[in-house]
Amino acid sequence: MPRARALDTITRYYDAFNAGDTAGMEALLGDPFAHHVNEGKIRHGVEAFRAFNKHMSRCYREQLTDMVIMANDAGTRGAAEFIVNGVYLETDDGLPEARGQSYVLPAGAFFSLDEGKITRVVTYYNLADWIAQVS
Repeated sequence: MPRARALDTITRYYDAFNAGDTAGMEALLGDPFAHHVNEGKIRHGVEAFRAFNKHMSRCYREQLTDMVIMANDAGTRGAAEFIVNGVYLETDDGLPEARGQSYVLPAGAFFSLDEGKITRVVTYYNLADWIAQVS
């Protein structure tokens, strides 16, 4: 049962992502929470995650497809692999100029869970590939 609970939590997290429901994503987070972003500093707490989501929603519009979600039997660890289908909406600091470019990028994430809540998300993608696609 713990594995099924973890799979359900991660699935609901990504369903909320694809629906643009950042509040729904935040509702699945535990305390403490750590968000390890690709090429960035670790953000601690739901408020930092909320600020990150606000920034991302302004600069990018993304849908995730080809989702594969996994979890260990204890329900304490999970992973997801997916394709990011995005549009670069507004120039992000230190990155190429946004002109509405589309991109398709393989990505993955790792999760820690406690009592069905997400306590850690680590996201990975190839930044050089993304830059080449939008440049």
